[in-house]
Amino acid sequence: MRASVIIRSKDEADRLRLTLRSLAEQTEPAEVVVVNDGSTDHTHDVIAEATGRLALVPLEHKVPLGRSGAANAGAALASGDILIFLDGDTLAGPQFVVRHMDVHRSKSGLVGRGETHQLRCTRFFADPETGSPRPGEEERVAAISASEMTRMRVTLQDVSERFESIHNRSQPGIYPGAGPRRLFELEMDALRAHPDCSVLWAAASGSNQSVSREAFLASGGFNDAITINEHRELALRLCQAGARMVPVDGAFTYHLTHRTGWRDPVGDPVWEQTFYQAHPIPAVPLMSVFWASLSDPLPFPPSARIASLPDLEAAAERYKDVTGIENVRRAHLNATALEVAAK
Repeated sequence: MRASVIIRSKDEADRLRLTLRSLAEQTEPAEVVVVNDGSTDHTHDVIAEATGRLALVPLEHKVPLGRSGAANAGAALASGDILIFLDGDTLAGPQFVVRHMDVHRSKSGLVGRGETHQLRCTRFFADPETGSPRPGEEERVAAISASEMTRMRVTLQDVSERFESIHNRSQPGIYPGAGPRRLFELEMDALRAHPDCSVLWAAASGSNQSVSREAFLASGGFNDAITINEHRELALRLCQAGARMVPVDGAFTYHLTHRTGWRDPVGDPVWEQTFYQAHPIPAVPLMSVFWASLSDPLPFPPSARIASLPDLEAAAERYKDVTGIENVRRAHLNATALEVAAK
């Protein structure tokens, strides 16, 4: 059984260089399919540099296909039995591949979710290795002392020789902050403690997830019409086809954070409408209530809070006969308000 790591990347060459080095240091080697999705920076050169270190399959798109399209194109080229998805701005811990593979060797029909961390220290840098500033961050970076800069940078030598130092600097969650950290904790707790929860697909990860190539292709891959939360929509279809979501403990990834390019799923209704059209079930619109429940202050009364994935499952069951995105959310908010009033 062999693994293929699928990387989709656009205009993040200096982060991609570090990502590819982290894959060259794996305890179990894997084929690496890199999709350069219409980059206008030096991504082509970075991929060429890595060719001698990796079993690398490059694919370049002159016109970007987007996250879903790029991942599907990479999967179509992959030859491994197991596909592991990774982003081009995300490091893989040394045991990333072997931990995913051990899970799939133990049992078939699984979707593996690894442990997603982030490196807050890179958020001001265009190149995490040199510490060069992102546009608009020149003054802030110039004020960083030499000793602090050494602690903040992430270098190729760190990746190859001092990976423990990278792990020690990381924090749980794919973005900095209490909300992303708490979401990570709730997702991993549900996967570990509630293996029969029917909404574990909502714990899917876009940059640390594995599935058999056969199941991925049979599912049709990622939905090209969805460019945010596409990994959760895929996981839902895989689970509907009989797969089980499981945690992959010890398969760490580390997002090299940067300040632009993040879209808040709660504030972006387009993905939700497309997702719900494909899957008109209450759990889809209630996901945004779950995520908003991590906010401080809450945007709704505390009685409406969905505090865990088992809570999400229970709420979805409660409103299973309600149709329409806003109708589901309204039913939940109104029902919880009535419950409080009754007390």
